[in-house]
Amino acid sequence: MNVKRPPSLKKGDKIGFVAPARKISLSEIEKAISIFEQHGFQVCFDPELFEADRQFAGNDQARAAYFQKMMDDDEIKAIVAARGGYGSIRIIDKLDFTKFVQHPKWIIGYSDMTVFHSHLGKALGIQSLHGGMLLHLEENTKMALSGLFDVLEGNPPNYIIETHPLNQNGFAKAQLTGGNLSVLYSLLGSVSFPETKDKILFLEDLDEYLYHIDRMMMGLKRAGILKALKGLVVGGMTDMNDNTVPFGKTAEEIILESVGEYDFPVCFGFPAGHINDNRPLIMGAEVELEVGDMVTLKFR
Repeated sequence: MNVKRPPSLKKGDKIGFVAPARKISLSEIEKAISIFEQHGFQVCFDPELFEADRQFAGNDQARAAYFQKMMDDDEIKAIVAARGGYGSIRIIDKLDFTKFVQHPKWIIGYSDMTVFHSHLGKALGIQSLHGGMLLHLEENTKMALSGLFDVLEGNPPNYIIETHPLNQNGFAKAQLTGGNLSVLYSLLGSVSFPETKDKILFLEDLDEYLYHIDRMMMGLKRAGILKALKGLVVGGMTDMNDNTVPFGKTAEEIILESVGEYDFPVCFGFPAGHINDNRPLIMGAEVELEVGDMVTLKFR
């Protein structure tokens, strides 16, 4: 499937802020506003961004209506999520992507935004950007921030990183897909679960129990997802939890155990996910992954 890349931005373009999941306050995004303005962009958001309904940024109907408005506004050239948490899966089926497909724009975020990355790539054939969100943008490294704006302005990244002792060497050329492991697992069997056959899968996660990681990887394996991959890139597996009786393996070791029988390249420790060095990844883009003495990931 050919996956379409949204148009690049230029200085002065408007970027819309959305909150499809957990609630956010103005004080929590003030630094991010300054960062976007310093890079020459106009930021756009309405008071509805700060609605609250329990944990959510407003009820499902309100979050969907606000997201729809940002998608349909011709002046908005990109959309950035305020934060993750949980909630995008509750609104994805309430959205009408008719106009968006005709005039796509970058949708940016990670974690819970995996719902959008997966749906856009699988159901709509549109690329999206796995990258920094407003809440923690000021904590991102210079490389992560500059990379984000480089992609928005039409310059896809090429990464060279240190190898990891658990890596499986090899070379693959394919489309990149994936995101947060827990969110992907929740999409299994739905129209939004990404096409993974002959693709390079990216995975990251935060604050999960190690046995949950094992259960999710076993679920993907039994569904035939893992054996059909061309490659696997594993980002931050951050702040993992264990039980009183230890599981006995790290998250990385659990993942390796689930794919070790396959001969595709596997890269661990990639700088993306719930970490400050959250480098942008273009989901749906053609990439070349080479895992050896160093790891290279080149976007086309």
